[in-house]
Amino acid sequence: MTVVTIILGLLGLGVVVFFHELGHFAMSRLVGVDVEEFSLGWGPRIVSRKIGKTAYTLSALPIGGYCRMKGEDSYRKAIEQGLDEFPRESGTYFGASPIRRIMIAFGGPLMNVVFAFAVYVVIMAAGYDTHSWDNRIILASEYDGGSYPADSAGLRSGDRIVSIDGQSISSFSEIQESISLSAKKPIEVSVDRGGIPVGIHIRPELDKESGAGRVGVYPWIEPVVAAVVPSGPAALAGLRPGDRILSVGGIPVSHTIALMSWLEAEKPSRADVRYSRDGAQSDATLVLSYQAGAGVDLGLGWESRVSTVRANGIGEALSMGFSETGKTISATYRGLASLFMGVNLLKAVSGPARITWMVGTVAKNGLSGQSADGMSVALNFLAILSIGLFAMNLLPIPLLDGGSILLFVIELVRRKAAKVKTVLRYQTIGMIAVAALFLLSTVGDVLFFSGK
Repeated sequence: MTVVTIILGLLGLGVVVFFHELGHFAMSRLVGVDVEEFSLGWGPRIVSRKIGKTAYTLSALPIGGYCRMKGEDSYRKAIEQGLDEFPRESGTYFGASPIRRIMIAFGGPLMNVVFAFAVYVVIMAAGYDTHSWDNRIILASEYDGGSYPADSAGLRSGDRIVSIDGQSISSFSEIQESISLSAKKPIEVSVDRGGIPVGIHIRPELDKESGAGRVGVYPWIEPVVAAVVPSGPAALAGLRPGDRILSVGGIPVSHTIALMSWLEAEKPSRADVRYSRDGAQSDATLVLSYQAGAGVDLGLGWESRVSTVRANGIGEALSMGFSETGKTISATYRGLASLFMGVNLLKAVSGPARITWMVGTVAKNGLSGQSADGMSVALNFLAILSIGLFAMNLLPIPLLDGGSILLFVIELVRRKAAKVKTVLRYQTIGMIAVAALFLLSTVGDVLFFSGK
C-alpha cells in the first residue's frame, strides 16, 4: 500500500464513521440526552468551542469522529463503586428511558443509510457510464476442465442470457449481479440460442472464497481492440483501436477467452497474430512476457458495451437512489448470511487493513481517472461501505449498536433494568466475539497482502 492509498482509505473510512457518529449525536439531541462533546476526527484536539452543553471539537486525525454523551461513563463508575444499578441522572444516557436509548443506538446505523441514500441520489442525478460485456456467455468448463452448474443445467457457449427470474438481462454485469446473490437458490434463466428461446432451471453453487453464487460462465468478448497502451506489446506490433484479432499462432479465435487461453497454455515469447483492419487482413508479431499469477499483458483493452445511466429530474433521482439503497441493503445481508454457509472466512472477511486498502485504491483510481466515471465509482464504494457499517452495527452482538438495542429491548419487556454485573458479563461476551472477529480478519488481511 502506498502512502496516498492509505491516506485516502483512512479518509474514506473516516467519512463513513463520522456520519455514523453524527447519527448518534442528532438522535441524542432529539430525545433530550446531553452530548458533552462531538468531535470531527480523533486524537489531540486542535480547536474546541463549547456551545450550550456541547463542546464541538476539531481533532488532529481526520478519521471519523466521536460523540460523547453525558453519563456514558456511568458503566465504569458503577463497577468501580460496586453498584448494583447504573446511576440514572436526568439528561444522562442511562437516565433516559429504554425507548430513547434504543433510538440513540439506532441513530448511528440509520444515518449510514441516509448517507448512502444521499450519495446514490447524487450519483443518479449526475449520471454515469457503465462499461460491461455482452450477455453472451462461454462455458468455463471448456477452458479450465471444471464441472459447474451451467454444464449440468444445459447452458452452451454462445448462448445469450436474456432474463433471470423474469428480470430482463442485457449485459454480463447484470448476469453476475443476479447470480452472485443467488447462491444455492434455484433460478429460472431464459436463453436465446441462435434465435430459439430456451428456458433453463439452474442452481448457482457457492464460491467458498467470495461467498457469492456462481454457475461457471465467462463473458463472450469479441477480440476487437478498443485501446492500446503506448509502448506496450500491442502498440509495438502495430495494432490499433478497431483491429479485430482473427487468429494466434495459426489457431482461429472467436473470442478473447480462446486467445488468452492459448497464450497461457503455450506461453510463446513471440506470438504471430492475424488481424483485420478496414476489411483487409494483416499479420503482426507480439513480443510477450509472463508474470506468475498475473498472466500475460498484451498492452491493450477490448471493446465493451457502454451505456449511460442518468435520472430525468430530481424525482427520478430520489426514486433510483431509494431503489439502489434497498438493493445494497439486501445484498449486504445476503453476504452476511453466506458467512454461515461454509465459505472460507479468511478470504471472505476483510479486516481494517484490507478495507482501508480497498477504499484507498478505489478513491485513488477514481480521482486520477483510472476507472470509468472515477468519482461516481468512489462515491458508490463509500455508499456500499456505509451500508455495510449499518448492517454490521445492527448485529445483536454486545459492544455493537445491535447488542445495545437488544439489551434495551429486554429491559423494556421486563420493565426492569439489567444489573451491572449482568451487563458486565454481556459486554465481556461481546469483547471476546469482537476480538475473535478482529483476529480472524487480521489473519485474512495478512494472507491477502502476502499473496496467499
